[in-house]
Amino acid sequence: MNNNRQLFLASFFTLIAAGMGFAVRGAILADWASDFGFTKQTLGDIAGAGLWGFPITIILCSLVADRVGYKPLMVLAFLLHVGSAVATYAATPVFNSMKGTTPEQLESARLAAFNWLYAGALLFSLANGVCESVINPLVATLYPNQKTHYLNILHAGWPGGLIIGGILAYVFCGRDALSPLPWQVTMAFFLPPTLYYGFVIAKEKFPISEARAAGVSFGTMLAEFASPILLLLLLLHALVGYVELGTDSWITNIMNAVVPGNAILLFIYTSGLMFVLRFFAGPIVERINPVGLLFVSSILGCIGLTWLGSIELGSSIVVAFAAATTYGLGKTFLWPTMLGIAGERFPKGGALTMGAMGACGMLSAGLIGNPAIGYQQDKYASEQLRESAPETYERFRAPKERSFLIFPAVAGLDGAKVGLLDDKIKEKKELTPEETVDRKPVESAGIYGGQMALRKTAYVPAAMAVGYLILVLYFRAKGGYKSEVLHGAKPDGEHYTGGTEGPGEG
Repeated sequence: MNNNRQLFLASFFTLIAAGMGFAVRGAILADWASDFGFTKQTLGDIAGAGLWGFPITIILCSLVADRVGYKPLMVLAFLLHVGSAVATYAATPVFNSMKGTTPEQLESARLAAFNWLYAGALLFSLANGVCESVINPLVATLYPNQKTHYLNILHAGWPGGLIIGGILAYVFCGRDALSPLPWQVTMAFFLPPTLYYGFVIAKEKFPISEARAAGVSFGTMLAEFASPILLLLLLLHALVGYVELGTDSWITNIMNAVVPGNAILLFIYTSGLMFVLRFFAGPIVERINPVGLLFVSSILGCIGLTWLGSIELGSSIVVAFAAATTYGLGKTFLWPTMLGIAGERFPKGGALTMGAMGACGMLSAGLIGNPAIGYQQDKYASEQLRESAPETYERFRAPKERSFLIFPAVAGLDGAKVGLLDDKIKEKKELTPEETVDRKPVESAGIYGGQMALRKTAYVPAAMAVGYLILVLYFRAKGGYKSEVLHGAKPDGEHYTGGTEGPGEG
């Protein structure tokens, strides 16, 4: 019996769950800052943990996926997803039980809450990595003749989850929500799609992989990594992860200061663009080869981020949506098309090649992209506030300085103090004379820090464009971009699942 559709939908729903969790977490960062007193960089560390665990499991599981099989790995993913919710929910009771009355007790409680939230985010990303190690080669196996097309459709599940999560966040997450709920409630929104894919994997039979069916050895898979082109693709995908996932972790938080109340709508809108356009990747790739599509996308991404980082408070929402459209068009095809190229050009690599691609993207986003964007916000916001209002800066500076990689340590703004001032403003409570003086400098510094972070991030897709141009010229010199075919793999869906390759295809 053909179970292509059931397996594809289960794979699709793993990305729905991942997207919903990602969107909701991004929307409640301000709640965590207010509840626990975190700085932007600390929030970036937590958001980063929601990404960097991904490469660990995608690499480890990709090493064994072709031998162990897909089903046991998907069961592991399900257990990790559920475990992430348990760890996240532990943060508040632990914090409340430890905060005491002294600064030392408060700092210990803050660290404990951070550790639980970090663990929850890490478990979530580990689960997503296990899923990704399975679903990409699985879909390539189910639809071997149209890998790029079906991988783009599969990865429409990610923006689909972002849309659903974004709408739920707009209604329920944060102080600006239409009907605010505690963040502990909204974090559970990703569980229904998780339960759905868990139900499907429990009852369905999975096929063997395309590479295993062709008799490709593990040594042959590893040999693919000797290719300079694959190494360049891995480097470029690291930049893709930085610019797409790193930015998306922060975009709602940053833009909310510029377009209050509408930032989540921008997020939903760009996710909607991605969701719709990924279904049409096949016809687009037929007209522009995959590498050309990536080149154009990176240029649009650079323009879009620069534009978003230049929007001033009070600007027309039309301008904000135009900038978001440019950014959305730029990021839409990057991730799945890169996976498609890896699958088409290096099919002998099997799950390992695609796993390495995903690992590079997520490792970059989690360990570099998220913390870097948080660090940039702290750096530029604190610099501006220190120059424009030194006394205000001393009142709002975080108690500890934080460095990032080789860059100097900075003392960002204390999230709890900023959140308390924001609450009083939004609730229209009377401000003290000191708070009245602090209000505008603090708001201005926050906006400036976010804008500068986006402008600096725009350099990343600019670097990507150079790399893709090199690939365009390389393939042109070789006579054009062509897919590699595994001999002996019998590339039709019937060999693997007992059915036809896809709905409506003969």
